[in-house]
Amino acid sequence: MRRWRLVLGDGGADGTGCGLTGRDAAMDGALEALYGKGSDGKGAEGGRRSAGLGASAPSVARWLGDIRTYFPSSVVQVMQRDAIDRLGLNSLLLEPEMLAAVEADVHLVGTLLSLNKVMPETTKETARAVVRKVVAELEKRLATRTRATLTGALDRSARIHRPRHRDIDWDRTIRANLKNYLPEYRTVVPERLIGYGRAAQSVKKEVVLCIDQSGSMAASVVYASVFGAVLASMRAIDTRLVVFDTSVVDLTDQMDDPVDVLFGTQLGGGTDINRALAYCQSRITRPAETVVVLISDLYEGGIRNEMLKRVAAMKAAGVQFVTLLALSDEGAPAYDREHAAALAALGAPAFACTPDLFPDVMAAALEKRPLPIPDMAEQR
Repeated sequence: MRRWRLVLGDGGADGTGCGLTGRDAAMDGALEALYGKGSDGKGAEGGRRSAGLGASAPSVARWLGDIRTYFPSSVVQVMQRDAIDRLGLNSLLLEPEMLAAVEADVHLVGTLLSLNKVMPETTKETARAVVRKVVAELEKRLATRTRATLTGALDRSARIHRPRHRDIDWDRTIRANLKNYLPEYRTVVPERLIGYGRAAQSVKKEVVLCIDQSGSMAASVVYASVFGAVLASMRAIDTRLVVFDTSVVDLTDQMDDPVDVLFGTQLGGGTDINRALAYCQSRITRPAETVVVLISDLYEGGIRNEMLKRVAAMKAAGVQFVTLLALSDEGAPAYDREHAAALAALGAPAFACTPDLFPDVMAAALEKRPLPIPDMAEQR
């Protein structure tokens, strides 16, 4: 009954007959301020706004402190996101004291980036500290596995046929020589040796990350910036990072610091995928050794047919083309299904990708083998 009472709120007709005291009453107050009657911006009468938190920084700061006291971090992040969406608290995030009180996560970073243009100078340093904290946590979580996975892929893609003993790829060597199996000796005679190359000694592959910076892609921009920095740290991969809306910005020179990359983006605005791909295509010098990763929901504001022609031309030249509808943990996003189907027909299927799956997708692209495409129905 206590849990039902907390779920239903204090409407006087919840039917539980359960009263709340002490800590439970305080928890109920924090929930009521956000989810209670009128907290969605519609009052009980006349549609007038009557947000439960009030439109002041002190009351919101106290509420942020309360929810961090009563709820775990994962729940706090959800409630913060709901508060921003339901109560229009974006303006309060421009105050340094407010930023210091929030629980930082990817979604908050996206919100801060969208407010970057209107953010006062007194707040920007605090905002950068919040963003840097989130980025550092993401790098810690993702970097090691990404480097290990891609280093293996690069070594396998750089196979040589006169390898030294320690560089022999025994699995592929045996497969290539099965026709030379001698049953009486129960052995394979390896006429042709296949070995791993030493990819780390020079640049072997080129990767172009082409990222849609429209407002709906905020979380993807954050994750892509982190992965871009990880890829840029690998000597065997020459990485370029391009963001676009209706204009195109090359942020490759800032890629060593994901925070600089993120503050170089301008979330919001239109979308011109064709123009972005034209720029990326002009920077490709070794098509057969290049992977282009387009991260976009495919809502194209530019010339659709030209966009598809560019993808077809790049693939015909030998470019490995990967289309990610999202790079986040949010599941299957809204996307342009017609454009996704057209890309699939060109051999570039579009799918949503989680950050944990991204290293495997990139490894497959680098090795030119089928991509590990998740089931979109499961993502929903």
